[in-house]
Amino acid sequence: MARTDIKYLNNNAVDKRPKKYCRFKKMRIEYIDYKDGEFLKKFINEQGKLLPRRITGNSLKFQRKVSVAVKKARQMSILPYLGDLLK
Repeated sequence: MARTDIKYLNNNAVDKRPKKYCRFKKMRIEYIDYKDGEFLKKFINEQGKLLPRRITGNSLKFQRKVSVAVKKARQMSILPYLGDLLK
């Protein structure tokens, strides 16, 4: 009575996610320019909030630099505080 047709549910899509990496380390970027608003928009969601490290893949060192650059850009009115028309 041994059944050999037992099938297990397995989600292969979970195993094939691309590995997250710090784009600053990969491209060897040392300085994050707060005057480049288009580049900094990649790290902000639609509401104007900073995206966390687990989503962007940044290292801790560069996530801090990004947050300082976004705050400076907001103060210089390069980026908006509220993201109504951000993207």
